[in-house]
Amino acid sequence: MAQADPACQRLQTVPGVGPLAATGIVAAVGNDGAFRKGREFSVWLGLVPHQCSTGGQTKLLGISKRGNEYLRRLFIHGARSVCLHVNRARHAWGEWITELKYRKPSNIATVAMANKLARIAWSVLNRNEVYRSSVFSAAVIA
Repeated sequence: MAQADPACQRLQTVPGVGPLAATGIVAAVGNDGAFRKGREFSVWLGLVPHQCSTGGQTKLLGISKRGNEYLRRLFIHGARSVCLHVNRARHAWGEWITELKYRKPSNIATVAMANKLARIAWSVLNRNEVYRSSVFSAAVIA
């Protein structure tokens, strides 16, 4: 099904999103853009921190366990793969991943990457475009 559906093929261009995640997203969300923003999609998956606010003070807790557990798990595994295997010297996310892993524990950095991937996947699905990666050229690095 992933090879036959154009939406699944577009989603598979996003790093960390394979055939299982692509078919799961299309099956759960569809192609009609059920969410207005990528953040709403991340909230639905349970990839953003639970917020507890009172009296103007905001406290962010861990990620919520609400949402689609299957898709959340696939995004986290895909993010773990991206964090481990992306060429950090050449990819636009490389510096961001390195700095994040330096500041935060590994699992928190992985969930942050999963959140980024989910938002990108929503954008690819919503705009009907293929993911365009930002790769630095050798002239910029040198």
